Amino acid sequence: MFTIPGAMAYADWSLLLLRLVLALVFGTSGFNHLRHPKERAASIGMSVPFTVFLGGAECAGAMALAAGILAQWAALGLILVMLGWIYKKVVEWKTGFWGEKSMGWHYEVLLITMNLVIVTMGPGKYSL
Repeated sequence: MFTIPGAMAYADWSLLLLRLVLALVFGTSGFNHLRHPKERAASIGMSVPFTVFLGGAECAGAMALAAGILAQWAALGLILVMLGWIYKKVVEWKTGFWGEKSMGWHYEVLLITMNLVIVTMGPGKYSL
């Protein structure tokens, strides 16, 4: 197996960067759900209370990932959110993997994979 010498020394920094990027993505998404719940609910075809719940869950997961507190549980919860979006896109909206105008579910697969790294590897040593 080929490895770059000394690369493992940066694994914890990579996990921190991964957690921060995921926190940014989910935090901004959740904030938008909470900031304009009626408009977001209409655009995603969900009720306003569920949209508020979804926004709160995304924001809470983002904060947990950023801090590294209960990061594995937060990542697991965010995986469930993404699985829900994939279901909505595939079953209800009949969207393909790539979709049209970037509306496919390839983005959700990437976010699931990124969160899966946190679930399996943990938050790394740079966490609270």
